[in-house]
Amino acid sequence: MKVSETIGDKVKSAIPMDLQIRGAHLYDKTRRWVTGTNGTKLFVESPIPPVEDVELADIDLSNPFLYRQGRWQSYFERVRNEAPVHYQPNSPFGPFWSVTRHADIVAVDKNHALFSAEPFIVIGVPPRFLDIEMFIAMDPPRHDRQRAAVQGVVAPKNLREMEGLIRSRVQEVLDDLPLNEPFDWVQNVSIELTARMLATLLDFPYEQRRKLVEWSDLATAMEQANGGPSNIDEVFDGMRDMARGLSALWHDKAAERSGGGEPGFDLITMLQQNDDTKDLIDRPMEFMGNLVLLIVGGNDTTRNSMSGGVLALNKSPDQFEKLKINPGLIPNMVSEIIRWQTPLAYMRRIAKADTVLNGQFIRKGDKVVMWYASGNRDERVFENPDDFIIDRANARNHIAFGFGVHRCMGNRLAEMQLRILWEELLPRFENIEVVGDPEYVQSNFVRGISKMMVRLTPTSSV
Repeated sequence: MKVSETIGDKVKSAIPMDLQIRGAHLYDKTRRWVTGTNGTKLFVESPIPPVEDVELADIDLSNPFLYRQGRWQSYFERVRNEAPVHYQPNSPFGPFWSVTRHADIVAVDKNHALFSAEPFIVIGVPPRFLDIEMFIAMDPPRHDRQRAAVQGVVAPKNLREMEGLIRSRVQEVLDDLPLNEPFDWVQNVSIELTARMLATLLDFPYEQRRKLVEWSDLATAMEQANGGPSNIDEVFDGMRDMARGLSALWHDKAAERSGGGEPGFDLITMLQQNDDTKDLIDRPMEFMGNLVLLIVGGNDTTRNSMSGGVLALNKSPDQFEKLKINPGLIPNMVSEIIRWQTPLAYMRRIAKADTVLNGQFIRKGDKVVMWYASGNRDERVFENPDDFIIDRANARNHIAFGFGVHRCMGNRLAEMQLRILWEELLPRFENIEVVGDPEYVQSNFVRGISKMMVRLTPTSSV
């Protein structure tokens, strides 16, 4: 490391993180004012045409409105069948390859020696100073060391110990829901349960748990990164708030331990106890990146699957009846929910050398996007892939959690939360009716439901 870099790191570690972000924000505002780009939107929604009206070469799977307008399935189906490794040279995010078949996605995801996760896993580039480092966007061995520091929190033994707490919190939330009148499932169930779990994993102040969800939403809604709707000033303000809150939590944990307190079994304490991450607070962008990763990872997959499962059963009432007759199908249904919803649509990689994938020549440095949302609807793997089938024999073959060294660390926790939710829902409610059309998140990365009104009919025994 150069002497100048060492000095720079020491200066950064001495300045409170929120002040660094404030300075970066002022710089960014000035830059936008000078260049005349302040308030300019990259994405303005317009109707997505039917896929048959678009030239194959012009298809841009990065358009965030494909998902909100419900056109994504037909677009992916055409690309899977006609150009499974598809090149788009002119997207707002720059040129990229789309990998859309299940087998090709697995091949790319497994081969971290050829396809690098660095420096980002989103299709675009976050705004300058918000391009924070996170271990999911690192290659081995650095990735492996940082992931190992927190992997233990979701070890099988700890999941078994968490199950009772998760169940009690699910029961509390469900017991307070209104009956026979519409309410927003996303706010009252999906977000609330996710916030409670996140606060537990981080040992974050429980009464402030909704902040964790707000921060996660801001971090995944950046227009330049994934076509999201966020105002850049709001993102910077949110990141400052996050920096203050998480830095305070880190220092509080450190003070407890230095005062003789017993170490907890939460993500912050685990980072502090690991040699590779114990000084993470002195590496501001890495600190923020890894905490954002853990928060987003604990938020989006579970939250949007909690909403997606209810929507899927409404679209397939015969499957809901099948579930009532045989609740033992819940674990398999959880896998089918995750396949059907695919909460994160893709991950991106960079080719580290010239290579050929399914007949297409990919050059070193090219951006390669693995569309999990397409792979999970691949007719070559899943029969009638757009149908929701709770006893689907190969539901667990979905790739929503990724594959290889970057496979989602919390996949078993997410599955357990969904399983417990449905184990508690079934005996309580005869029907969970979606009232009206759901509203969807603007993003090409998060396949999220932002609002979904439902009406609950209790069982006769409730």
